[in-house]
Amino acid sequence: QWAREGTTKTEIIEQLRREETNRGAHFEYCLLTLGSSHNRAASPQAWKQGEVLSIDSGGNYHGYIGDLCRMGILGEPDAELEDLLAEVDVVQQAAFSKVRAGTLGGDMIAHAEGVLKASKVSPYTDFFAHGMGLITHEAPFLMTNHPVTYEGTYAGKPLEKNMVLSVETTMLHPTRGFIKLEDTVAVTDNGYAMFGDRARGWNRG
Repeated sequence: QWAREGTTKTEIIEQLRREETNRGAHFEYCLLTLGSSHNRAASPQAWKQGEVLSIDSGGNYHGYIGDLCRMGILGEPDAELEDLLAEVDVVQQAAFSKVRAGTLGGDMIAHAEGVLKASKVSPYTDFFAHGMGLITHEAPFLMTNHPVTYEGTYAGKPLEKNMVLSVETTMLHPTRGFIKLEDTVAVTDNGYAMFGDRARGWNRG
């Protein structure tokens, strides 16, 4: 637990860069928020007691990119925060339930979006999934202009074994801050294999 009260966004991002590099990965980026702010840029803003932290980073290992977002809090999460992150994870799990070779990409998207639409957090929460690998956004392109400008040309095509997907649900809560989970998964015949399936709850600082 290196980050603590008073640690700045810039310091946390730099420490993550070192940790990724020390593990043989090439650091690509880190987008980080503290508290109720939705600003993910590096800054001197310091982590304060009770504040949430969202850390979204991509690393390149032997030419292939993986991307994860996890949540932290300095202290203990209250009941509302537990519920909010659980709502985000429900959408993620809905998407995962449709990931397997042969499933139409658009069916996976529609299922996750349907679960989100029925959620109480839908007014300020977004779901997005896309292919990744040699670059951060590549085939399969599953959604059109959401939020990146390209056509969802794979929405009507079946997912294929060994395709790699980034699956992300992002909540811009009006008072509690930026709450997000992002996972990188590889499509298999019977489902998916997840890279880094740990620390998906509230990580205490």
